Amino acid sequence: MKDITKNEMLIVLRIFKNPREEYNATSLSKIIKITRMGALKILKRLEKEEILTSRELGKAVFYNINFKNLYAREYIRFLLKRETENPPNTESKIWVRDLRQIKNADIAVLFGSILTKGKDANDLDILLVTDKNKFSSLKKEIEQINLPHTKRIHPIFQTEEDIKNNIKEEDKPLLNAIKGIVVFGEERFIDLIKK
Repeated sequence: MKDITKNEMLIVLRIFKNPREEYNATSLSKIIKITRMGALKILKRLEKEEILTSRELGKAVFYNINFKNLYAREYIRFLLKRETENPPNTESKIWVRDLRQIKNADIAVLFGSILTKGKDANDLDILLVTDKNKFSSLKKEIEQINLPHTKRIHPIFQTEEDIKNNIKEEDKPLLNAIKGIVVFGEERFIDLIKK
């Protein structure tokens, strides 16, 4: 993959992690804090590479991830891994390492105050996706991970079906959780998020 700019990464992940929102160059420029023309240039390049698709509505052009394109899916997977390897603070990095030990979940997403406050966060929020028959084993794993830490993990347990339904129902806690850092299970996460 070619060099990916920070703004390009922010734009693609913003569109991907907010499946119930629609974005155009103007809205993304305000969020990413770049000019509208800068955002439009990035969006047009990503569309040309078939990572994004566009849809016109009146005079506005809205962009979505092109999930049909294998390259686009690999591109997002790479960005998710890159984001996890470069978390916003040291505390998050430590938790990413510890959470990768989890065996009874297919997907783990670190979210909440740990990403913004680091060591000043009171607890750790994590979305864990697994089969219902693994819930009890997963709860025991979380208890074991909690033992040596002063901060406690506050898990949200979901099945893949729960995630799909909660996205459709625009469940605010879940929509907030999926904006976090994917600790593991990127490929399955992409499958769950796509519309």
